[in-house]
Amino acid sequence: MGIGRRVFEFLKMASVAHAKWDYEVSMSILKQRKKMWILFIMLLPILVVAMVDAGDMLGSKTAYAPAFYSTDIFLISIAIGLCAGLITGCIGAGGGFIITPALMAAGVKGILAVGTDLFHIFAKAIMGTAVHKKLGNVSVKLAIAFLVGSAGGTFIGGAINKGLYDYDPNLSEAFISLIYAVLLGFLGFYALADFLKSRKSHDTGDAHGGGSGMTNLSIKVQNINIPPAIRFDEDFVPGGKKISGVIVALGGVVVGLMAAIMGVGGGFITFPMFVYVFGVSSMTTVGTDILQIIFTAGLAATTQYAIYGYVFYTLAMGMLLGSLIGIQVGALTTKVVKGIHIRGFYAVSILAGFINRAATLPKKLVDLEVINWSKPVVKGIESAGNIIFWVVVAAFAAWVIGKFVVNIGTLRGEDDSVAPVLVKEEV
Repeated sequence: MGIGRRVFEFLKMASVAHAKWDYEVSMSILKQRKKMWILFIMLLPILVVAMVDAGDMLGSKTAYAPAFYSTDIFLISIAIGLCAGLITGCIGAGGGFIITPALMAAGVKGILAVGTDLFHIFAKAIMGTAVHKKLGNVSVKLAIAFLVGSAGGTFIGGAINKGLYDYDPNLSEAFISLIYAVLLGFLGFYALADFLKSRKSHDTGDAHGGGSGMTNLSIKVQNINIPPAIRFDEDFVPGGKKISGVIVALGGVVVGLMAAIMGVGGGFITFPMFVYVFGVSSMTTVGTDILQIIFTAGLAATTQYAIYGYVFYTLAMGMLLGSLIGIQVGALTTKVVKGIHIRGFYAVSILAGFINRAATLPKKLVDLEVINWSKPVVKGIESAGNIIFWVVVAAFAAWVIGKFVVNIGTLRGEDDSVAPVLVKEEV
């Protein structure tokens, strides 16, 4: 239980850190007219092409991006982005975890969903990140070691996904679904237990945060003497801190691998890894995390997915547009809802993603001839998982939008610089 709780806290902080980054870059885009015009120019050709309804575009054996797009799938992508944005903005965590499962639930092949999500993250990072404001405390040596590792990880992860798909598309679908089912199941059940415990104790505060001081684990990691040694945080600690460049690079491999396999950009795990495992100050971590997201998501999206046709650009742009709207509405809504309700929705939304991906596994295993279940049964299980997922996501979206509309008069006079409720400012 102790180890499980620590893993949960790590993943929860990872989810919160990614949501904070997503919120900041989204607000950066929305507040600058020039960036909004750039987004409009990027969307214009897709909007024009989408007017030609070419039917079902999601492919059969081949996952390559289709030559034509339908209006329906573009609208679905906006809806997925909107829901993910609402979750990120209102809950302050978890929105990034449901995009790939949501795309797969909508019928997009797993490898195409991963590549599209990575490209969506890369496009948002390039458009919205105010690099010049955040990179002042980056340790160049630390960043280089980590990015070298993450580059290697993206190639490994991309090779795994592409190799599995080339061998058997069903195996690829089952693998990606299994990864998400394990992650979301673990995080969701712990989050639900955390919510029930908080409700019983009448704790309505924010979800778990974490300090930026040294942990016992980070002290042990910094004491590992494997050359070359990298010094960092000289501005915050006399003489700075020291860590093995090999360990930092290995951490980068893990982040790059997870990003390329899951399509999450790696940002969700970099922050807690640097702060709680490596013992890096949060100020230095923020800048390195920004570089990592741009570099890792960009490298994985372009070299591992886009060049093979595994990026659905219409979906990526639709998700970007929907998420920008959703994040702003969700963040404003946090002012008029109770924190305990938000914590409950966090657990339920993560569990809905888990149910959705777990429900697809029996059918995939039957297709792979691993189990011998009745096809109507496994099809029914998959359909039930899809229904549960979309009902939960739609209910959450309706609840947030309803709260926003009902309280729009109150919110109109409020300051719009709202941070997601679970995100705590680092000092």
